[in-house]
This record gives sequence, structure tokens and C-alpha cells, in this order.
Amino acid sequence: MTTEPEGELSRPARRQAEIAAYVVEHGSVSASDLVEAFGVSVMTVHRDLDELERQGVVRKYRGGVSAQPTSVFESNVAYRLNTAQTEKAALARYARTMIEPGMSVMLDDSTSALALVDLLEDITPLTVATNFLPAITALTGRRDITLVALGGIYSATHDSFGGMPCAEAVEALHTDLLFCSVSAVSPTHAFHQEEEIVLVKRAMLRAAKTKVLLVDHAKLQRTALHRLAPLSDFDVVVVDEKTPEELIRPLRDHGVTVEVATF
Repeated sequence: MTTEPEGELSRPARRQAEIAAYVVEHGSVSASDLVEAFGVSVMTVHRDLDELERQGVVRKYRGGVSAQPTSVFESNVAYRLNTAQTEKAALARYARTMIEPGMSVMLDDSTSALALVDLLEDITPLTVATNFLPAITALTGRRDITLVALGGIYSATHDSFGGMPCAEAVEALHTDLLFCSVSAVSPTHAFHQEEEIVLVKRAMLRAAKTKVLLVDHAKLQRTALHRLAPLSDFDVVVVDEKTPEELIRPLRDHGVTVEVATF
């Protein structure tokens, strides 16, 4: 599993993410379809598919490959690192305006929060707590940033730490800010498709003074299984400028503070 920052995936990891997106779009494809679409050898395609199957993104069968359920696919970090990059960059720039030197900041294991990491260098000193291994790796050795690595049970699919040990580590802290994201947002609640991820995110909500939800426009048009929290638990919900007004209005009608991040 790659731990490179967003926008810096290795070439095989980027190709695998693109292959995964192609398979999801088409439902099921043959290996020869992928050879033609990506201009690589049959051996390379099978090697990529073996890795994607190991990650739980696709299911191989004789002569071809099909996508796992969307919720499984969207939980995969290689996929998340390679999607909505422009939107996440805009959300991160807005989030950066909320941080002042001397603050303590918690980042969850979302790639939306990860996009903020490279914007922190000129607002130090800071304390940053996170359970996301790519963020931990990127922040290691940064001058004037005190890094609190939130350990727990490691998940290769998410490239992060979770479970009860991580939730307990989170609950030992109290930070000024939390930046987090979710799988889906309704007019009243935030949702995530995985129960074990909800456990840690709820602990993070309890541990932060100011809670900021970062969501690109696609997440306001999705559903997910587990209810994380009412949107009223967040001080601010930040969306990108591609978010239609008809999706923003119901949030504001329910008393949610919504800010729009421009590109």
C-alpha cells in the first residue's frame, strides 16, 4: 500500500486506481479489454488485478474481473487518493484559513484532510494528531510541528489505524480543531459505510473544540450505511463550489453553517 501524499501516487498505484475506476464504470471487463484500454502487457494487467483483488476492490473470475460493491471500492485508499483532487485542494485551502500558529489540530483518515498537510508549513508552530499513515509519514520531521501519531489496529485498505485502541488514544486528547470527512451527507446527518471507522470518528468529534466537516459535492448525492452524527455536531460544513444550490439550501434550512470553498 502506497503512503505517498495525494497527487504523488506511484505510477503502478495510479494505474491501479484508474483500472479500478474503469472496472467500476463498466461493471465487468476482460483482461484483454484492460490491455487495450491502458496500453500495458497482459502480465502487468494480471499483476495489477491481483493487487486490486488483495485490496478488496475487484473480484477476479475466469476470463475477466468485476467490481466489488461500491461501498467496498470507495473505502479503498488508493481509489480515494486519486479522486476529486481539485475539490479536495479547494477544501484544504479553505480549512487552512481556520488554523493559527500554536493550535492543536486533529486530522482523520480522509484524503480530504490529507490535502491540508502540505499547507501547514507556514503556520507553525502546530501540534497535529492523526491516525492516517500517509499524513503521519508526510509530517514526520517537519520543523515546528509536534506530531501525535494515533495508533491502533492497522488497516491496509484504509492505510490508517483504528479500532478501540485508536479510539482510546483519541479520547486522551483535546484539540482546538478537527478536520474530517465522511462517505455521505444528508440534509441532517453525516454517514459512513464502515462501522469501525465511525467508532474512531465519533471519538474525534468528542475530542475537538471546533469540528469542521470537509465534503466534496459528490458526497451530498450518496448514501452510506452507518449514521455518524447530526450535522449540527459540526461547527462548519465546507463544500466545494461545484455543489448545487439545491443541495446546500436544505442543509442551511436545518441550521447547518455551510461555507463554500472556491477553486
